[in-house]
Amino acid sequence: MVLEIAAVAAGGAIGATLRYAVYKTVETGFPWATFVVNIVGCVLASFLMFRYGIDMQSGLRTFLFVGLFGAFTTMSTFSIDTVNLLVSGSYWHAAGNIVLNSLVCVGGAVVGRHLALM
Repeated sequence: MVLEIAAVAAGGAIGATLRYAVYKTVETGFPWATFVVNIVGCVLASFLMFRYGIDMQSGLRTFLFVGLFGAFTTMSTFSIDTVNLLVSGSYWHAAGNIVLNSLVCVGGAVVGRHLALM
């Protein structure tokens, strides 16, 4: 149990740091940083899971999928960004944020799976 917690903490620290770096790099009025993080995270997580997941050691799986990708991808931030856009009256931006993150990120997971199984 202690090793699993350490794996989650280490992965989370790396994932959160990477997410912060994206946010500092991509700062605009539309939440593009959240979108970039979500699509990159969906593609990479899907690729790794479908390519290596079955054979992956449990600690590494916990580090990657619970820690790193759990902290890197930002569906909770996506939700808050969307609510903030709605509250500010930016209904079209809110709708675009929902559509882009929902459809493109699921598409990214499909692409990651396809790449993993090639």
